[in-house]
Amino acid sequence: ISSSQDLFATSTARLIEKYFHLCRSAVKIKKNKDNVKFKVRCSRYLYTLVITDKEKAEKLKQSLPPGLAVKELK
Repeated sequence: ISSSQDLFATSTARLIEKYFHLCRSAVKIKKNKDNVKFKVRCSRYLYTLVITDKEKAEKLKQSLPPGLAVKELK
C-alpha cells in the first residue's frame, strides 16, 4: 500500500468517525442500485455519506448506535 492510499484510508476513517459523532438522534438510509446514502439532519446542514460498496454500507449500518432511529427510504 502506498503512502497516498494509506493517507486516504486514514482520512476516510476519520470522516466516518466524525459522521458517527453527528448521528445522535436519527439517520435516514437511501439505497440505490449504485450506492447507499446515509443522511443526517443537523440544525443547519444535511450531511450525506455516500458509500458505493454495498458490503461496507451494510457493515456501517450494523455498527450504528443502538439508540439511534434508523429510517429506510425508497
